[in-house]
Amino acid sequence: MHKRGENKDLKTEVTDLAVRLSNINKIYHLYENPQDRIKEVLNPFNKNYHHDFYAINDVSFDIQTGESVAIIGKNGAGKSTLLKMITGVLTPTSGKLEVSGKIASLLELGAGFNPEMTGLENIYLNGTLMGFLKEEMDEKIDAILQFADIGEFINQPVKMYSSGMFARLAFSLSINVDPDILIIDEALSVGDMAFQMKCFKKFQQFQKQGKTILFVTHALDTVIRYCNRGIVIDEGRAVFDDTSKHAVDAFKKVLSGNFYENKQGHNIVAGGTKLLKESFQTNRELDTYGNGKVLIVDYGILDENNLPSSIFEYNNIFKVVIRAKFFETIIEPIFAFTLKDSKGLEITGTNTSMKYVTTGTYTSEQVVTVTFTQKADIRPGKYSLSIGCVSVSGDGLEVYNRIYDAIIFDIIGSNQMVGFFDLKSEIHVERIN
Repeated sequence: MHKRGENKDLKTEVTDLAVRLSNINKIYHLYENPQDRIKEVLNPFNKNYHHDFYAINDVSFDIQTGESVAIIGKNGAGKSTLLKMITGVLTPTSGKLEVSGKIASLLELGAGFNPEMTGLENIYLNGTLMGFLKEEMDEKIDAILQFADIGEFINQPVKMYSSGMFARLAFSLSINVDPDILIIDEALSVGDMAFQMKCFKKFQQFQKQGKTILFVTHALDTVIRYCNRGIVIDEGRAVFDDTSKHAVDAFKKVLSGNFYENKQGHNIVAGGTKLLKESFQTNRELDTYGNGKVLIVDYGILDENNLPSSIFEYNNIFKVVIRAKFFETIIEPIFAFTLKDSKGLEITGTNTSMKYVTTGTYTSEQVVTVTFTQKADIRPGKYSLSIGCVSVSGDGLEVYNRIYDAIIFDIIGSNQMVGFFDLKSEIHVERIN
């Protein structure tokens, strides 16, 4: 595993260990069918009917007091399992785990809440589970209620709460019990923007107080903005440990399949054995249609180094690549792409016709690669790429091949704006008197 060296840019000087993991493993026994579990228990020769699945595989790292650390990885990589072991919800199969300090965690929405009890009753119940006396919780209750800001719903059963209310109450409880270590697992993503801003402001206060923050998020701009360190988990292993910026870069390579092998994106496009689209996770919601006279046989997004990636930094160059094969003679085909936000709204796009680009005439079995190059001057967030090949004539629009939501990708960065696009405004302030 790549491990970080000395980092002079860390905001907090740290000397004490908050968390230490030494060769931690979490192994689950998986069975082909339920009967195999019984066969294994009753077998007189101790025959195994299971195979071992390593949710966490030989992970070791230290977290210093005062660090803000992000755990980054694909879905199913083992991030949540790791956090659950640190909080004590799960027990490691082997290895040594040491934690120093009081932990407050928000691992799953509503975890630890009794749905039949009111929000107020759940606050006291969870306080008791954390080891606080009722008198101590009485002193904290005003701060918890003020931060949660759910009004009269505090006296209603939590089974009536929306996911946003769950998040507000659970996070408010976690931060107002004065923990030494705060652990969050993606739960803040359900809150509204105002609440998320309030949470991250609290994060910054915790950082100034020298508290340790450890959290999982898929919002990679948040990793860069609020964390000074990132640990990349892949298939249960810690494969990279460095500053948040370098960790995000490493995660890009993990997603595109370039972390373990140094493959150049332009080699893939130019006709290597691996298709460019194979570097991206398949979107289950992908939709494709057309009359088949032209087929888009390959596609992808490249970064400024011509490497396939699904994560791009704000204002950096990214390239949309479309490779199409022709099955009839086609004159001046139009190639296009559009970008949609997470709500499905088309926010931008272009095509060869709009840009007055002559594409030429193609005959059967010919192949062409079209590359759109532009800067990512859009608001950080999650987007989907749709691509297509069509033609327009007196008879109207003829769709050869369209692929909707072909790739889901992220724009990351610390830039904030209203709307979608950065107008690159320059601001001049002149004091008159």
